[in-house]
Amino acid sequence: MMPAAKIILILASFLGFLGILLGALGAHALEETLLERGTESAWNTAVLYHLFHAVALLAAGVWLRTEPRRLLTAAAICWLAGTLAFSGSLYWLSLGGPGFLGPITPLGGLILMAGWLLLALAAWRTS
Repeated sequence: MMPAAKIILILASFLGFLGILLGALGAHALEETLLERGTESAWNTAVLYHLFHAVALLAAGVWLRTEPRRLLTAAAICWLAGTLAFSGSLYWLSLGGPGFLGPITPLGGLILMAGWLLLALAAWRTS
């Protein structure tokens, strides 16, 4: 079985790659569509949070290599799930996705915040 740190580092790399790709798509291939819909700002917010949490996930993976912690792993899982929910719903809504996705965005934000609280708790418990 692959160690949690390695899995998190791989996921952080993929999340970062995908964030850059979606940012470029929004700035170039989808620019006209986003401007027509008035959703360019929402797309940019999704990209910002997406990339920010890719870097946070990377840092968590590095920390886990030196000091494995369940709370840190839980924080990483929250960041991954929260990014998928928050940024993913914003991407989808920006392109005209179904309105039922609207409530998923703040839920994703709460999951991201939970990850940060778990990180604080993991740091607090560090010897």
